[in-house]
Amino acid sequence: MTSFLHKELAALQKQLLTLTALVEESVQLSFKALTERDVVLANRLIAADDTINRMEVELEEECLKILALHQPVANDLRTIVAILKINNNLERIADQAVNISERAVAVAKAAPIESPLVLADMAKRVIAMLGKALDALVDSDLELANTVLRLDDEVDALHGRNYKLFTSYVRGNPEKIDTILNYLTVSRHLERIADLATNIAEDVIYLNEGTIVRHTIA
Repeated sequence: MTSFLHKELAALQKQLLTLTALVEESVQLSFKALTERDVVLANRLIAADDTINRMEVELEEECLKILALHQPVANDLRTIVAILKINNNLERIADQAVNISERAVAVAKAAPIESPLVLADMAKRVIAMLGKALDALVDSDLELANTVLRLDDEVDALHGRNYKLFTSYVRGNPEKIDTILNYLTVSRHLERIADLATNIAEDVIYLNEGTIVRHTIA
């Protein structure tokens, strides 16, 4: 029975990694759609969210089935709990990518303006942060997971800077508020992805050490 349980846990982890790859790609491409004003790509990403949602539900159902059938304890139980939490965080990251894609469509339909916000640098950091969180998950790398926790402060600071830049820009260009507001909204979605990547890093630490570090990082 234990061997059967471990085979099912391995299958769960494989499902999680497949979902992980899809979500990471979705975030990368959503920002590409924004910067390249690519409505076709943005709409394709919005439509693809149904697939990610379905995979998230299937993975959750598999976790609950294993819990009911095997009533695992100790490390096996911790593994399933961590997978459930990471699964949920991945689905919420995919939702943020959809939100960015929707802003990409709105921006593409408006007259082009050069955004004063530091979005490219912020997106680069967030995508790197998400990649590190997912690498920490794949490789059970606690050092990398802790790096992700530290990087979240940098992204928060960039979002705060963007809000100030937005306020200053709108004062001088009130007629462009609709478009620039779309860019500020993207900044908010990126900041939220960083928060969710941080959650995954915390889940990786819990998975490997059994330590809950949520709310303990200054």
